[in-house]
Amino acid sequence: MIKILLAEDHAIVRNALKELLEKVPTIRVVGEALNGSDVISMITTLEADILLADLNMPGLNGVDLARQLNQQKHPIKVMMLTMHDHRSYVIDAFRAGVQAYLIKNVSGDELVFAIKQVHSGRKYLANELSLQLLDERLKAPVQVLEGGIKAELSAREKLVLELMAEGLTNQQIADRLFTSKRTVEGHRQAMIKKTGVSNTASLIKYAMINQLI
Repeated sequence: MIKILLAEDHAIVRNALKELLEKVPTIRVVGEALNGSDVISMITTLEADILLADLNMPGLNGVDLARQLNQQKHPIKVMMLTMHDHRSYVIDAFRAGVQAYLIKNVSGDELVFAIKQVHSGRKYLANELSLQLLDERLKAPVQVLEGGIKAELSAREKLVLELMAEGLTNQQIADRLFTSKRTVEGHRQAMIKKTGVSNTASLIKYAMINQLI
């Protein structure tokens, strides 16, 4: 049984979520909170596997709540359900320790699927957001490097490159992109070969000079 704690200040939304989730035999809503502060007061005595929270709540918002729980090393897994689809919100949420990020127009089937993924230890990004991010990367123009060499980086490679520039390790990038460390290393080696540089530091320098990131 997957035990869910709902944190949503709008009663209509919260009740609809509860009704939807309790139709699933393997899911049970064990608590309801109106804001992050309520969650903090409930979490010590309530046995819940997953916190399904809105991002915008009065007082302690969803991301700050996730960050606080993460810092306290609380075992509950946090999922965001929000109207905000901008990538900055998504990145902030995952950095804060969120395991899943969903948009409120998500289907019931995808919501249940995401809950099961998170409960099994995986991370999840809403399908709609994944497609938006992919589309954004695909539309990015091909950059010309020093010496007139064209480096045709894939959308995935550009995303890996951006995370490398932020200082993330291969393992951290793999966790962020829900892939393996070996796959990330493969992207890094491919970009080094395409750009003609000798190492990661040179790759990042090249990328900055030529506005790849």
